[in-house]
Amino acid sequence: MGRRQARESAMQVLYQLEVGKVDIEEAFRYLQDNFAPAEKDLEFARHLVNGTVNNLAALDETIARYSHDWQINRLAVVDRNILRLALYEILFEGTPLGVSINEAVEMAKLYSGEKSGKFINGILSAVSKQS
Repeated sequence: MGRRQARESAMQVLYQLEVGKVDIEEAFRYLQDNFAPAEKDLEFARHLVNGTVNNLAALDETIARYSHDWQINRLAVVDRNILRLALYEILFEGTPLGVSINEAVEMAKLYSGEKSGKFINGILSAVSKQS
């Protein structure tokens, strides 16, 4: 699977938590049953999801601070969760900014709308300048 796919899996689990209102274990069971990730990749995805969920208030506050014209609840669910995941890695894990931003933009291109990559890049770049 690799780290990129683990990040994508983490974003998909976050999406399931928010939209499907399932619990974390159910979302990860679905992931395991349908995609059979390697154990180390599943562990990394689980770490990212737990960290993101445990710091959700701080992450959402950061997103709200930098998305001047958009209320967080008006962002597309996919975009919101990509931002949460990338910000968790930047703010709490010390993942290099370039890596987090690139991974988030690539996920947005794959899973979201045409302009999402630029929007996500803008938010994350603004946050990185303040860090």
